[in-house]
Amino acid sequence: MIEVVIDSIRISLVSQHRIVVLKEIDSERRLPIWIGPCEADAITIELQDVKIARPVTHDLLKEMVTEMGGTISHVLIKALSEGVFYASIFIDKNEELIEVDCRSSDAIALAVRAICPIFIDPDVMFEAGIYPELGMEEDEEKAESGDEGNGGGDMGAFADFMDSLDFDE
Repeated sequence: MIEVVIDSIRISLVSQHRIVVLKEIDSERRLPIWIGPCEADAITIELQDVKIARPVTHDLLKEMVTEMGGTISHVLIKALSEGVFYASIFIDKNEELIEVDCRSSDAIALAVRAICPIFIDPDVMFEAGIYPELGMEEDEEKAESGDEGNGGGDMGAFADFMDSLDFDE
């Protein structure tokens, strides 16, 4: 199993879906997983320690596991089939490990609440994992910090596209 952390949650510009990006702990390899907006909100609320008036479904699930004498040990993104990720939540109860099938987004939302590890099956990471393009991380860091570089004139791909246009035609 490959341990990952949540790198970011991104918004698709073409749909209402979000992408949670998981980053391998000892590598730059990442695993992007499409999730719905509600699940993205559930993950983000917990990561940003936002206080809400009433518990969301994942808070309820964690509380139920605890009240029944269990603890959430870890979650595993275990398979990928036809573009769908499959996951399991592992609950430790009386030294017995119980595996519960679930959606990957629910597993991640529960993992952030239980503060437990998130693992990826090596075959899944091999099939769907990606490495950032050379220079992409630096561009993201500049964008996040507000540093545009070159006096604000670094426009990357857009500048390349503009340079390729032939205005005489």
